[in-house]
Amino acid sequence: MAWTSQPEIALLRDLVAIHSVSGTEETIARWVEEWARAAGLQVSRDDASVAVTVPGRQAGRTLAFVSHLDTVPAGEGWTRPAFEPTIEGDRMYGRGSGDAKASVAAMLMAARDLAESGGPEAGRLMVVLGFEEETKYTTMGTAVARLGPIDAAVVGEPTNLEFAIAQRGLMMVDLVARGVQRHAGYAADNPDFTNAIVELGRNIAKLPSLFRDRIHPILGIATATPTMLEGGISRNVTPPIARAVLDVRSTPNWSHAELATALTEALDVEVIVTSDRLVPCETPPGSPLLDLARQTRPEGRPFGSPTCSDWVFLRDRDAIKCGPGTSRRSHTPDEYVDLPEVSEARLFYRQLAQAYLA
Repeated sequence: MAWTSQPEIALLRDLVAIHSVSGTEETIARWVEEWARAAGLQVSRDDASVAVTVPGRQAGRTLAFVSHLDTVPAGEGWTRPAFEPTIEGDRMYGRGSGDAKASVAAMLMAARDLAESGGPEAGRLMVVLGFEEETKYTTMGTAVARLGPIDAAVVGEPTNLEFAIAQRGLMMVDLVARGVQRHAGYAADNPDFTNAIVELGRNIAKLPSLFRDRIHPILGIATATPTMLEGGISRNVTPPIARAVLDVRSTPNWSHAELATALTEALDVEVIVTSDRLVPCETPPGSPLLDLARQTRPEGRPFGSPTCSDWVFLRDRDAIKCGPGTSRRSHTPDEYVDLPEVSEARLFYRQLAQAYLA
């Protein structure tokens, strides 16, 4: 099959070919703005997003398709050019092909399809494409605040077109243990001597047993995973301080304040929360959007997502996370997307918008 004859695939190819590592999105943002204008779509661009609007024939609800234009850097280990879209069989390789330019291409094409059919019956569809989502400087919070009321949202991230109805939050925590600095040869002289590294290790060993009293029906338990260690000043000197960085993945069963309190009460080291803004998200019970999504795509399977996204800025709306691509390929060498999913996503997004804005 000549995949590039499919408009959504040709669009995806063009997007992947534009280098847009976080912080360098101006070129791709201008390109998307120009593409949307050429397609006859209403579009605006500012320092927070490119926003495409398809107005309905009468007043009604607002549905937002939300994704991002930035990618992580290429990194090492590629066997193909990272920023040159390469089609092999039914796959397209390239940084950002799945995360999340496949969603961007499908959402933009769905918006064009909807506009060409005369627009939704009521309300409006918006496609909101933010910047720097892959960093702590994501602009989506600002974009959402500027765009007015949004009733429901689909967050475009690689889910293989399954429906993420819950998403873990992320809290970053430092554990700091303090000890006594001395010559390592005399470490045993004082029975009250404290080695900061030993103290830190003793507390890290407690982490797997924490948070088990609250089990989320989809996401399971919250987790605290050590990801970085720092300690020691010389090979023959006992360390006065040792530090561990924890990646805490939360569930809706816990507030971040409750998790911080639980860590403080369970551990004998200093607990310092360094970031707690990425709270967990969950599709509300009885979600009209989810009901329509399942009617539109009956093969779609609800699941819980372990990864964070801009859903956090829409957590008080009716929302799901759904897009083409495989999350486990995100950020890896030879990132790819299966092209049939991109075409399926275009159809799904259009039909969902038509149904929700009826």
